[in-house]
Amino acid sequence: MGTIKLKNIRTFSYHGCLIEESKIGSDYRVDLEIKTDLRKSSVSDLLKDTVDYVLLNQIVVAEMAIRSQLLEHVAHRIIKRIFSEVPAVSRIILAVSKINPPIGGDVESVTIEMEEYRS
Repeated sequence: MGTIKLKNIRTFSYHGCLIEESKIGSDYRVDLEIKTDLRKSSVSDLLKDTVDYVLLNQIVVAEMAIRSQLLEHVAHRIIKRIFSEVPAVSRIILAVSKINPPIGGDVESVTIEMEEYRS
């Protein structure tokens, strides 16, 4: 097995429970870690034998563009889509962070993290 990590994927999205958040948006950071078998690609040196991290990034960016009230909801959509489109992925750890959340305090970010295994 092996691990592929995409760290600090930055998006500007419109998630949140407040009406204002749907209008003004906010900065987000996504960290994605997937488990897959890297043995074949380590020998073949061919993209077709591994998980294409360009595709993983595209999935994250596309799903982050769809408004959700909760970070948990958008994270669940990202996980489901990766499992659906990338059969070689066996486990996903995903963190979605809202930068400077409007929570009435000096908070750098709020992060939710989810871990799922292929069933």
